[in-house]
Amino acid sequence: MAIPMPIVQDIRRLDRQGLSRSEIARRLRVDRGTVAKYADVEDLSPRRPDDRRYGSKIDEFAAVVDGWLEADRRMPRKQRHTARRVYDRLVEEHGYEGSYSVVQRYVKRWRETNRESSAAFLDLSWAPGVMQVDFGVALATVAGRETETHCLVVSFPWSNMRYCVAMPGENAECLCAGLMLVFAHVGGVPPVMVMDNATGAGHRDAKGEITLTRVFESFVAHHRLEVRFCNPYSGHEKGSVENAVGFLRRNIMVPPMRAESYEQLSRLMLERCDALAGSSYCPRLMDVPVTEVFAEDRAALTPLPSTVFDPVRWESRKADKHGRINIDSRSYLAGGAWARRRVQAAVRWDAVTLVDPDTGVVLAEYPRPYGGGPRVLQDPALVMPMLAARPGAWGESPIRPDVPDDIRGWLDSMDGKTLRESLKAIAHACAAAGFDSVMQACGEILACNKDMGLHEDTLTPIALRMRDGDWEYPGAMDEPDLSGYDEFITGTGHDDGRRGR
Repeated sequence: MAIPMPIVQDIRRLDRQGLSRSEIARRLRVDRGTVAKYADVEDLSPRRPDDRRYGSKIDEFAAVVDGWLEADRRMPRKQRHTARRVYDRLVEEHGYEGSYSVVQRYVKRWRETNRESSAAFLDLSWAPGVMQVDFGVALATVAGRETETHCLVVSFPWSNMRYCVAMPGENAECLCAGLMLVFAHVGGVPPVMVMDNATGAGHRDAKGEITLTRVFESFVAHHRLEVRFCNPYSGHEKGSVENAVGFLRRNIMVPPMRAESYEQLSRLMLERCDALAGSSYCPRLMDVPVTEVFAEDRAALTPLPSTVFDPVRWESRKADKHGRINIDSRSYLAGGAWARRRVQAAVRWDAVTLVDPDTGVVLAEYPRPYGGGPRVLQDPALVMPMLAARPGAWGESPIRPDVPDDIRGWLDSMDGKTLRESLKAIAHACAAAGFDSVMQACGEILACNKDMGLHEDTLTPIALRMRDGDWEYPGAMDEPDLSGYDEFITGTGHDDGRRGR
C-alpha cells in the first residue's frame, strides 16, 4: 500500500540530512523497509495509472483468458463470459489461486482495449416533427383498483416535448388507440415515427426483419406515416423517449395517479405533460422554453385525417358446443343458438364485440380483460335462454351469482313448473331490455307481491320502461287514483267556486 506523499518527502529530506534509516523510521513511525524503499528510489515521476511494475498471478493465464474473450465475439451478447465466469473457470480448470478482483480488472482492461471502433454511440440529429415512441410501466389506481398501467410515451427530440397516455396493455390495438389520443391532443400527425422494437406493432424474425400487424399496418397507411425501427439492442438510437419514460414516471406518476377510467387517466396525464413543458427548457437551446420550440414541431405535423381510424382487429372463430369462442386465450359467450357455428369478433383495445357474420348484427359485447382478468366472459342475458330450456340446471348455473340475492332466493323456493315459467319470462325480457333492467324489474314486482310471480307479459314492458328511465312502479296492492274520473262524472272539483259565481 502506498504511503502519503508528504511522508515520502520527509523520508527523503531526513535521509539527505544524514539521519540513519532506523532513526527516520522511529521519527515518522513507518517501517524501516519503507524508509529504504523511498530513500533509494531514483525516479519519482508520476506514472501512468495501472502501470504495473510487478507481475500478476493472472499473467500466466492471460493467453487462456484472451482466447475465451475473443471467442465471445461470435456469441450472442447474453451468452458471453462475465468476469465471474472467467474466474470460476480459471479456478476449476487451471487451478488459479489469485483473487477475483484481479480477474475482474483484467477482463475490464481487455474489453476496453479490444473494443471495436463502431461501439461508440452515434450523435444523431432529429428534424422537427419526428416523434419517438416507447412503452413504460407504472402503478396507478383505475376504477378503484391498483393496477400496473402501460404508459405509451412519445417524445419530439427537436423540442424535447414529452407526452404519455395510459393503456391496459401493449398490443397493437392499445398502441394505435394511444397514438390517436396523442395525435388529437397535439393537433396533427408526425411525418416520421421511430420505435425501438416490434412489440404491438409487429413481429421481428430471426433475421431482424419486421412484419407489421394488420391493425398497425392499416394505422400507418391511414395516417400516411413513415415508421422506422431501431436496430436490435440499440435503444440509444431513440434516447429522447428513453429519457422521457423515466422523467414522466418520476414527475407525473409519483405519487400514483387515480382515475375512474383509462380515458380519464390519459387526459390527466396529457394535462400534466403540458404543465411540465411550460416550466422546462429545450436542451439544445438551453434558455428557450420547450413550448416555444415545440411550435416548430407542430408546424411540421401533417393534418389529422378527415375520418377517425378504428383500431379494430377482426377475427373469425367457430363456437364450441357451449356457444363460446376463444380469443387470445379467453372465452366469450355468443349464445346457445351459436353453438358450433362461426362467429365474427371485433377486438378493440377496451372491448370485444361478437357479430353475426351474415347480417352484422351484434350478438354480445364484453369489456376486454387484461392480466389476471376473467378467463370466461358471458352475458347472463345469453345464458338465460339455455337455462330456461333446462331449469334443472338452475342450482349449478354459472350466472347464479349474478342474480340479486332476493330474486335468487325466490327462484330457489319455487316448484319446477313455476321456476320454468319464471326463467322463460326472464329470458324473453332479457332479450328485449338487457339483464340489469330485467333484474330491477323482477325486484320491483317481487317486492310488491311475491305471489304474482314473474310473467312475460308484465315483466318485459316494465323492464323496457326501466331501461329507458321512465318507470315508477306504483305497487300491485295500491288502489288506483280515480279522482279525475269522479270530477268528470259529477262536475265537482277545485274550480266549483268560480263556476258558481
